[in-house]
Amino acid sequence: MKKDLLSLYDLDRADFDTVFEKARELKRIQREGKTYTPLMGKTLGMIFDKSSTRTRISFEVGIYQLGGMALFLSNRDTQLGRGEDLSDTARIMSRYLDAVVIRTYSQKFVEEFARYATIPVINGLTDLQHPCQILSDLFTIIEQRGSYEMIKVAYIGDGNNVANSWVDAAARLPFQLVFACPEGHEPDADILSRGMKEAKGGIRVYRDPREAAQSADVIYTDVWTSMGQEGQREERKKVFAGYQVNEKLLARARADVIVMHCLPAHRGEEITDDVIDGPHSVVLDQAENRLHVQKAIMSILI
Repeated sequence: MKKDLLSLYDLDRADFDTVFEKARELKRIQREGKTYTPLMGKTLGMIFDKSSTRTRISFEVGIYQLGGMALFLSNRDTQLGRGEDLSDTARIMSRYLDAVVIRTYSQKFVEEFARYATIPVINGLTDLQHPCQILSDLFTIIEQRGSYEMIKVAYIGDGNNVANSWVDAAARLPFQLVFACPEGHEPDADILSRGMKEAKGGIRVYRDPREAAQSADVIYTDVWTSMGQEGQREERKKVFAGYQVNEKLLARARADVIVMHCLPAHRGEEITDDVIDGPHSVVLDQAENRLHVQKAIMSILI
């Protein structure tokens, strides 16, 4: 039976660890300059309705390195843009392709596509979820700390799709997750409520970022204005003005804290240059690990 990656909540701990183990192997193979092509002759469809740097490059390069090829698609390039029924598209693409990654607005679109597709469907980002990002982030934490168990992750800023996927991860894995968000900007209410009930390490929401950052092992942030919210940028800058990740906030965390940002960053807004480029930052490692983790996801699912 085919398996999809639509949300981290759909995974169990064994699934997470299988991805991390495979990513570790694939990263080692690449670093050793060896060729490993288990997906020779396989094709990945990439349906992208949103602009992308890391997601597009890492999936395209990843499938190529595994021996396959990518086919980049958008609504402008397919009959989806002219109103073709989604179920028809999913079933026909399943006859041509070996897997599909979708980067779009609606989580329901991805879930419906997966319902009709007979090939694996990977959520490359929706307004609600960003599972591949958090898998890569957790893999980076393992590299830096040896384990994700019982660490404290402090997420500072907007409760967006990245925050929602962090909640789903905390519902499945034993680490502590805390948020500092302005009122009205918390993670999705249903996802957060479910996560608070199920998270073994606990989930808490603070208003004061200093409380959230206290003794944190990881300080994480993302843009205050996500794709599709560009018209709210000036208003959001005012709302989030006290939620910047800077040296003063870092001083409240552990001395060996690592700083993470999923990128792209609005430098000088949610994070300062001296922090994102500083000795605690693992932002470039995060970005690189999108490649290795997504190669692992594709090799496992396909």
